[in-house]
Amino acid sequence: MYAVVATGGKQYRVEEGQTLQVERVGTPGDNIELRPVLLVDGDNVLSTPDQLSGVTVSAKIVDEVKGKKIDGFTYKSKTNQRRRYGHRQTYANIEITGIKRG
Repeated sequence: MYAVVATGGKQYRVEEGQTLQVERVGTPGDNIELRPVLLVDGDNVLSTPDQLSGVTVSAKIVDEVKGKKIDGFTYKSKTNQRRRYGHRQTYANIEITGIKRG
């Protein structure tokens, strides 16, 4: 059985026991519930809001990591306007602890 869940503006295909890296959703050690978009159980596919109302996908936040640094530079020619910036996104490693049908 697997589910497609949405978090951080992205969708992920998850199975029980799987670990994945998502945008930060809490602090390490927290238990969270993810919103399922689709659930596939063998030959049955649950996709309507009525069918998904009792489905829960629970996960545990294992730790936080920082992603790759992105360097940016903007400028306007002939006016001596320049700006450099950098960004490192924080990600959470989560482990899917259960997919339950209600």
